[in-house]
Amino acid sequence: MPTPAMTRGQRLSYGFGAVANGVKNAAFSTYLLLFYNQVLGVPASIVSTAIALTLLVDAVADPFIGRWSDMTRSRIGRRHPFILGSALPTAVFFILAWFPPTGLTDIQMGVWVFAIAALTRTSISAFEISSSAMNPELTDDYAERTKLFGLRYWFGYVGTFGFTAFSLAVFFVATPEYARGQLNPEGYVKFAWLGGALIFAAILVCGFGTLSRVPYLRQRDEPGEGATPTSHFKEMFSAFSNRGFLAIFAFGVCKYTAIGLYAATTLYFGTYVFKLGAGQLALLTFDSLVAATIAAPFAPKFSRWLGKRNTSMFMAIGGILLGLSPLLLTYLDLFFQPGDPMLLPTLFIIGAVYGAMIATSLINTSSMLADVVEDHAVRTGQHTAGVFFAASSFMQQCSTGLGIMMAGIVLELSDFPTGVDVDQVTVAMQKSLLIHYIPASGGLWIIGALFLLLYPITEASHRENVDRLKSREAQAREQAIRDGAFGSPAR
Repeated sequence: MPTPAMTRGQRLSYGFGAVANGVKNAAFSTYLLLFYNQVLGVPASIVSTAIALTLLVDAVADPFIGRWSDMTRSRIGRRHPFILGSALPTAVFFILAWFPPTGLTDIQMGVWVFAIAALTRTSISAFEISSSAMNPELTDDYAERTKLFGLRYWFGYVGTFGFTAFSLAVFFVATPEYARGQLNPEGYVKFAWLGGALIFAAILVCGFGTLSRVPYLRQRDEPGEGATPTSHFKEMFSAFSNRGFLAIFAFGVCKYTAIGLYAATTLYFGTYVFKLGAGQLALLTFDSLVAATIAAPFAPKFSRWLGKRNTSMFMAIGGILLGLSPLLLTYLDLFFQPGDPMLLPTLFIIGAVYGAMIATSLINTSSMLADVVEDHAVRTGQHTAGVFFAASSFMQQCSTGLGIMMAGIVLELSDFPTGVDVDQVTVAMQKSLLIHYIPASGGLWIIGALFLLLYPITEASHRENVDRLKSREAQAREQAIRDGAFGSPAR
């Protein structure tokens, strides 16, 4: 009996789950350091070090979660126990992050930040890794996978920028006591509760909305070796021996380092190069939501026209060249000057198109990773989607941190001054920053994209892999029936 196609409600439920990670990313990447440093007065070095050390927890937890998810056998499959079980812990730990105990010293506060951030990230990893690994099990269709990841990226952007925009407009409005609303401690109370509620709801919608697909999802057929350290490392080594995964992994290291570099420096360009005000900078954040809205429907179309690998490569290279064009033209004195009425709309349009191209590349790369699962299964007989997506998740977080560190190197090499007023920044200072950033960012994206030339899976080879696996499974079922018939006792 053929597997029924996913309904629209199931697709939307699956995609909506990404709101949870979007909310967490927005809060932890943008507000956590600001809250503890500027609102509570904890030294930035302590807070940033505590947050960075959570990567060590991810290094252990993420691969373990992925492997555990692959090996789980239950009435609701191997992914849904982690998805549904992560909802309450993630929401609770997220909320607690904004209510630290009173009377702690700075060092004790750093320990609290480390502990609560690590617990939050581990809890949401149980959801994010398991739900991502479920993608190749929800459908084996080459294009449908890209559509599903497109939905996840779109909802992820909605979670990140929708939550941020709403909080700025409602929770962090300026008051007579706090001219900058994001420094008002009262705003973080509502911020925390809304964020926790959104995370809880998004995870449950994803889990219960796809629960009816469990009978059609691939399950763990046999216990295997068990969750021993030996079997764990064997699975990880086997994953890294896959050529397709190595190509995606190498591209990912480069691209997420570039993304981290961009995230840490974009305010420098907006503030010191284009000299935009806070309201103008806030408006430019919406170009990412526009970009995701464009990319979600177009990513699967380009994958059908060009193939996933070529789409990922061309969109990455073309996107970064477009994205860097305002900076390059500014360096060459060919772009709009600060204060020009065309500056803001031009930056917005370029940002939206560039962002859509980069998002299209990211969506197709995620879909390529889903196709690696069958390729690996054909070679090894093991369906270990959790291991692959766990390794990818850890790579993203570490590379983004590497990009933030690289931003500091770029600022040091360019001799950009600290604590400088906007009016004191000279053209020479601007150009020094630009000439160090442009080749670093462009080089990372272009070199990373070239690694994808090593990716061997096409639509045709993917279909062959799916057919081989189905043939093996049919033979295994027939053999099981014959064994049962001949092995049953006579009556």
